[in-house]
Amino acid sequence: MDYYVGVDVGTGSARAALVSSTGKILKMTTCPLEIFHPAPNFYEQSSDNIWSAVCHVVKSVVADISAEYVRGIGFAATCSLVAIDKTGSPVTVSPTGEDKQNVILWMDHRAQKEADFINEQNHEMLQYVGGKVSLEMQTPKMLWLKNNLPSSWNRAALLFDLPDFLTWKATGSESRSLCSLVCKWNYSAGPDGNNKWVEEFFEQIHLKDLKKDNWRKIGNDVRTPGHRVDQGLSAKAASELGLLKRTAVGTSLIDAHAGGLGMIGCHVPGVSPKLQSRLALICGTSTCHMIVNEKKLFVSGVWGPYFSAMVPGMWLSEGGQSATGKLLDHIIDTHPATPGILKSLGGNKHIQEYLSELLQTIADQKNLENVSYLTKDIHIWPDFHGNRSPLADPALKGMISGLNLSVDHENLALLYLATIQALTYGTKYILETLEAAGHKIETLLVCGGLSQNPLFIQIQADVLGLPVLCPIEKESVLIGAAILGSYAAGSFNTVYDATQTMGGSANIVKPKNECYKYHLQKYRVFRRMVQDQKDYRDIMSKEFL
Repeated sequence: MDYYVGVDVGTGSARAALVSSTGKILKMTTCPLEIFHPAPNFYEQSSDNIWSAVCHVVKSVVADISAEYVRGIGFAATCSLVAIDKTGSPVTVSPTGEDKQNVILWMDHRAQKEADFINEQNHEMLQYVGGKVSLEMQTPKMLWLKNNLPSSWNRAALLFDLPDFLTWKATGSESRSLCSLVCKWNYSAGPDGNNKWVEEFFEQIHLKDLKKDNWRKIGNDVRTPGHRVDQGLSAKAASELGLLKRTAVGTSLIDAHAGGLGMIGCHVPGVSPKLQSRLALICGTSTCHMIVNEKKLFVSGVWGPYFSAMVPGMWLSEGGQSATGKLLDHIIDTHPATPGILKSLGGNKHIQEYLSELLQTIADQKNLENVSYLTKDIHIWPDFHGNRSPLADPALKGMISGLNLSVDHENLALLYLATIQALTYGTKYILETLEAAGHKIETLLVCGGLSQNPLFIQIQADVLGLPVLCPIEKESVLIGAAILGSYAAGSFNTVYDATQTMGGSANIVKPKNECYKYHLQKYRVFRRMVQDQKDYRDIMSKEFL
């Protein structure tokens, strides 16, 4: 029997799965990662720690089978920046000077000034990132490194996106994934095959020294996702991973894009199989909203269109919310009622499940037809970590309207519900922006942690008025990574064929139409809240000293 290994390096952990040729996960293992937080808005990791965790989880999932049956491996990871010197050792990106802290995490917001400078240049390349480069992308982070740690900038022989770092560690190849480069590095790619670094753009943003040695520092060998990387696993990496030398390695994907690839082909009777009609939500610490199209559609405030970044031959548009799972955790973790709830649950039930059940009890007591009606007077703007899409404003803050002095279980449950609703209204704002630009969305697909929260899924369906598909094989990012390995191994003729075979099936959640009008009214409040925040900002920008 043939097997494939999918690896996913997320924000807080590395995971691996052993996957069958039909897309079934047979075994999965997780290993936590270190995160360093040396200053406000600074988030760093260690590539040595990450690779060690990857080796641990891969060895674990293949321990019970003969390595000869593992035909391919694929890597997915967060879009974090990794700095490596000419000997292959870490180069510090931290103000602490610790070399082991050589990864600027995707959620790091240190490069605000650099992002503003790049956007002021108004180069035509910015049209491919919704009009503004995000401070979460790599050009602002590289410019920060050059401006603030020049010795690290000069020592760094190679700068990788984290997914490409993993394939480099696995194979020794300095090739880069088209996915990472077009999505996060302002690389130019299109159907004409004239893929390139745009020299004028890098000169304009004061990074022209990257052109040295034919752009080697950031990559001059660019490959589409799933393309076999050279001769596969090196002898050293194979030994560390518990696999055989020359096992096929597929060119990597950013983790969210792997999630999109892993579920976009799932089959549900009666639901359109057209890829371009499906909006995929990959929900974790943050949420990414992925949709592909045969046409090159520009969407204000939405990243892309990126050619062949997820599905080869199709243009990808990517919206997103910077804090979703993390926001729900924050609302719960900072509430005075939480310690008592956790103590009473004793680890027998997840606190979100408890809160969802409590909301249903409260709604029943009040004779309400739907739990959503409980938050008529509580409204939240959820951008506690800035807005990624469609406003592309990292300076936006979170807002809560309707607070009182209560700190009991019921109060936490209502805030939890209002937060879920606010996150869903954020998705509605993104969806409306996509459709105004020419996309036509008929179905939602959701994977990640929040996909296992029935209340979150039902509210998505109710607010958007669309059916929501939740893959039966829940770990879509790992499936997507395994698809890369399967295509690299030659098991399928195209990546698309692999998605059709390994994408599996899904459960469907349909909207409850009775509360659609209620959500429209709350959505009006939601849109007004951000305008109010902008008005407050304008008022406070005036001289007062």
